[in-house]
Amino acid sequence: MNAISKRFLIMACLLMATAVSLGAFGAHGLKKIITPDMLSVYQTGVQYQFYHALGLLGVAFIAHVNSTKLVNMAGNLMFTGVMIFSGSLYLLVILNIKWLGAITPIGGVLMVISWVLLAWSVFRSNK
Repeated sequence: MNAISKRFLIMACLLMATAVSLGAFGAHGLKKIITPDMLSVYQTGVQYQFYHALGLLGVAFIAHVNSTKLVNMAGNLMFTGVMIFSGSLYLLVILNIKWLGAITPIGGVLMVISWVLLAWSVFRSNK
């Protein structure tokens, strides 16, 4: 296993572990103290974190087979996108900091770009 695939595999595992933990916290700890609308916002953060943790598993596999700058960039953008998107939603709900909702789309855009870069890297691959 090369260093890039190993790094993305570790990142994916840590995102999965925290998504499970944060999901359980939302379902059991927040359910009684926030509104259903805010719980839905929180769950969206957890859901997208799960999706992109699985995506990072895919990035780790692709990096293992064909490690390129595009694959590395895609994985880094995917991870950063999750941190901004899901992180801003968690903080918005838990700390009631409404302005964080304005930066959430930045994370979403980074996640979209990461998927496009990953597709482009696979398309360009000779292996």
